[in-house]
Amino acid sequence: MALTLRLPLPARRAAAIAAPRPSWLAAATVLLVCVPTGEKDVTASVHVTPADLASLALVGLVAVGLLRGRLPRIDPAAAALFGAVVLAAAVATVHSVDPSASLTGFVRLVQIFVLVPAAVLLAVRDRSDQRLVLGSFVLAALIEGAVGANQYLTRTGASYTGQPIRAVGTFGALDIMAMSTVVSYGMLAALALALAERRPGGSRPLRRAMWASAAFLAFPLAVSFSRGSWIATAVAAAVLMLRADARLAVRSVLVGAAAAVVLIGGLGLGASGVAERLGSIGSVSAAPDQSVSDRYDLWSTAVRIWQDHPATGAGPKAFQQLRDSHAPLRLSSGSDAADATIGFQREPLLSPHNMYFLVLSEQGLLGVLAYLALFLTLLLGCLRRATGPGLAALALLAWVLWDFLYADIGGTTTVLTSVVLGLAARTALPGPVDGPDPRGAYGP
Repeated sequence: MALTLRLPLPARRAAAIAAPRPSWLAAATVLLVCVPTGEKDVTASVHVTPADLASLALVGLVAVGLLRGRLPRIDPAAAALFGAVVLAAAVATVHSVDPSASLTGFVRLVQIFVLVPAAVLLAVRDRSDQRLVLGSFVLAALIEGAVGANQYLTRTGASYTGQPIRAVGTFGALDIMAMSTVVSYGMLAALALALAERRPGGSRPLRRAMWASAAFLAFPLAVSFSRGSWIATAVAAAVLMLRADARLAVRSVLVGAAAAVVLIGGLGLGASGVAERLGSIGSVSAAPDQSVSDRYDLWSTAVRIWQDHPATGAGPKAFQQLRDSHAPLRLSSGSDAADATIGFQREPLLSPHNMYFLVLSEQGLLGVLAYLALFLTLLLGCLRRATGPGLAALALLAWVLWDFLYADIGGTTTVLTSVVLGLAARTALPGPVDGPDPRGAYGP
């Protein structure tokens, strides 16, 4: 006698909705970044977060869809770009100074730059999928922004100039850039969705909600005191506005400047810390502070490592092994981190804090060519093809590529980079559903 297991009606309905739309898992990946992990060992070789598990579930679901013929195969241009990244990472791992240690780095690189972006590319099939994933960016930013704003106002954040006022969201002082990254992504997604709804027939309530969300997120971004996120967001927003409407871009700059004067100058929200941090941006080359000086030294260290391994690099995760033998003596042993949870700690500097130098040192010229081919193809494609919600992909990609000038992969929010690359690939490349039926296999 055969037994038939029947799920409860709500579960069957949820499964019916989620099964044909893997984009739900892409959205879950973004939202699960907000779940605190309590990770306190930044030197561990492997960090698996709930967001990582969701991203791997997305990859698995898309793989099943491909095997069953329910999803079209990936476009050859995308396959070539992603394949080049896998090849470069594999060659660098084989020729690594420590292949066994580099293996975990190879897996991580393939996850972030190939598997998850390809899965997002195939999962995002229409505007509904785009809005779902972009909406998850906005929601995650609102969650983190609310926590971060409360930390600043109640003085329960991470230490900044000796005061517990730095907004870090649910990530803690050991992942100091994470909240500003999530908030930046959410602000750009909100701006893009608001601009997309300006078309005839667009939703006025949604447009107003997105403008309001972007306006709110400006405050937690400011009190994150992250110069890098401020600059990257300004650059990405400028690219977004100019691509969407040049005249609107000029008006937005004027309105934003007026709002900043009112909030910071008039109401005094974050005035002293933000003004001091803004002033320090102009001194990063003339009179750099210790964090900037360390970053320059890390870059020069990466170049020295590359000079010893020019073609294929020293191997994934080799930078931290070779740092001390190639770094100048003035390089600090680490950066300070402190909050109410961890107390005071010294966080080791385990990467060059520049994605391009990291690839150069660990994967050599072969890796640099593979990654630049991927990044430039996506950027140029987005500039040509981005419309509607696709404008968000352009803005998010611009943020990532600019941020990579002084940051690299690592930390809880790394998986968001892969989602951004997948959205950019969906916008930039002639995707698998560009044809007679733009609805794809998911129906109306």
